[in-house]
Amino acid sequence: MLDHVPTPVEPRDPGTERRNARVGLILFAVYLAFYAGFVLVNAFAPSAMDTVLPGGLNAAVVSGFALILGAFVIALLYARLCRKPHGASK
Repeated sequence: MLDHVPTPVEPRDPGTERRNARVGLILFAVYLAFYAGFVLVNAFAPSAMDTVLPGGLNAAVVSGFALILGAFVIALLYARLCRKPHGASK
């Protein structure tokens, strides 16, 4: 039998919500800039993506994986920055 115990409702803090939203938008803008650079290079200088880098991979593969890794790092950074309520000490 599956007994569901409701989880307690967390208190909402408008200051924390605004701060977290602002942090999220800033990090999104950072990622958007990197992605826009990737798209612009592919659109206007596609031959640059054919460049073979050390390790035998071309720039397209390396930059694509860098975008994926960057998104993961930004997600971890967001989780770290938004972990504590606004104004809370350690």
